[in-house]
Amino acid sequence: MDKNVKIETEYITLGQFLKLADVIQSGGMAKWFLSEYEVYINGALDQRRGKKLVAGDKVDIPGIGQFVVTN
Repeated sequence: MDKNVKIETEYITLGQFLKLADVIQSGGMAKWFLSEYEVYINGALDQRRGKKLVAGDKVDIPGIGQFVVTN
């Protein structure tokens, strides 16, 4: 089941998203997390912390969960 993550801005970076979605405790963990886990954005593997996500994007982290960016 997808979990909706609401953003208040036009976009959010993947690092900020992981914190907002309660996947990591702090933004500083993003680099480590992305090196240890596979993260798929709209079906494509993407490990870039600064990747911009916009409303409608789907984020799938195997073993963690599936998320949809909403505004």
